[in-house]
Amino acid sequence: MNIACLRRFIADMTSLVGGAWQDKDEAAVIEVGRKLLGELVSRDDWLPESMAKCPPHGYAQNLLWCDPFERFSVVSFVWAPGACTPIHDHQMWGLVGMLRGSETSQAFTRDAATDALTAGRTTTLAPGDVEVLSPAAGDIHRVTNALGDCGSISIHVYGGNIGAVRRHTFDPETGAASPFVSGYTNQMVPNFWDRSAEVREKSS
Repeated sequence: MNIACLRRFIADMTSLVGGAWQDKDEAAVIEVGRKLLGELVSRDDWLPESMAKCPPHGYAQNLLWCDPFERFSVVSFVWAPGACTPIHDHQMWGLVGMLRGSETSQAFTRDAATDALTAGRTTTLAPGDVEVLSPAAGDIHRVTNALGDCGSISIHVYGGNIGAVRRHTFDPETGAASPFVSGYTNQMVPNFWDRSAEVREKSS
C-alpha cells in the first residue's frame, strides 16, 4: 500500500489552504485542489483497507484526515451497491474524486420563496473524475452508487470539518429543510505518519 500518496496529498492541501486561506481565495483552493485530488484518485494503491470496507447497505463516511485548524477534511465514502443519499447541502466548498466504481450526482436548485426543488443536471463520475461543489454555485444534490451489483468508493475533500457542520436534508416533494450533522463512521483515523520502515531502509 502506497500510503505516501495520501501523505503527500495532505501536505500539498495544507500548503494550499495555508496560503490561499489567508487571502480568502476560495477559487484558488478549488482550482488547485481539484488538480491535486485528480492526481490522488488517478491511482488506486494507497487507500487503507479499513477505509475501503463496503457496508452491507447505505454508505460509510470515513474520516481520513482533518486539518488541525479545520480548514479542510478528507473523507473516504464507501457505497454499498445502489446506495443513495438524501437530497442534501454542504455549507462549504467540496471536491469529489472517484476512486473505484461509479456514482451519479443529481443536482437541485431550491426556490428561496417557495422552498420548491428543481432537478438540474446529472453528473456520472468514473475513476479519476473530480466534481466541484460550491454553495455559491449551488451545492444541493443527491448521490447514488451507479453500480447496483458492487460497491464504489469516492474521496471527498471539504473546506472544513464536514462531519461537525450543521447541514440540511431536503424533502423531495416539498423542499422543506431538516438540519443534520453527519459525523463519521470510523472511530480511528489511519496512521500514515509511521515512516519507520522507510527510514530503516534508507539507513541500512
